[in-house]
Amino acid sequence: MKKQLLSLFIVIGIMAFAQSTDGPRFGIKAGGNLSSISGSDSKSKIGFYAGAFVNVPISDAFSIQPEVLYSQQGAKVKGDYEMATYTIKNMQQNFGYMNVPIMLQYNATPEFYLEAGPEFGFLINAQAKGDINGQTYKGNNKDSFRTFNFGMGLGIGYKFSPNIGINARYIAGLTDTVKFGLGETSKNTNFQLGMNYSF
Repeated sequence: MKKQLLSLFIVIGIMAFAQSTDGPRFGIKAGGNLSSISGSDSKSKIGFYAGAFVNVPISDAFSIQPEVLYSQQGAKVKGDYEMATYTIKNMQQNFGYMNVPIMLQYNATPEFYLEAGPEFGFLINAQAKGDINGQTYKGNNKDSFRTFNFGMGLGIGYKFSPNIGINARYIAGLTDTVKFGLGETSKNTNFQLGMNYSF
């Protein structure tokens, strides 16, 4: 009798979980970045991100959302510089990352959610750009930076409908981006704001 009751409770629990939990949903997302590099004489620059995600519910309240995003990041250099006979202006460092965030989302309401989780970044390209004596120069400097970046993200989101939503996220870098920083730590910071569409 006890075994039958236990089996019944297990079946009821599984059925309740199945009724309250939808299956995984795939989607795409895109938006703008406001990124910078900490620990340096820098200011924020604007970029974009775009990619895909899968949202996997684990209960009515929680879901896990892994993503794969291409992200334009970097920073602008504050001020202008004089070096011998050279005047250097509008210097900026551009990064292209393939980022893999894994967010744990808490559904505070059916429409509104909070999220947090790690982000793993892989540097695809890096380029320095600036004006020297009135002429614009660009140069690949990927070899000066670490190819792996790790950060933690914290965000909020709102679903206008089951398919369309908006998301804001801040990612604080925890690893040094520069290979040879000479004692100064430089970490990525990034604020994202964008739209997402679930299929």
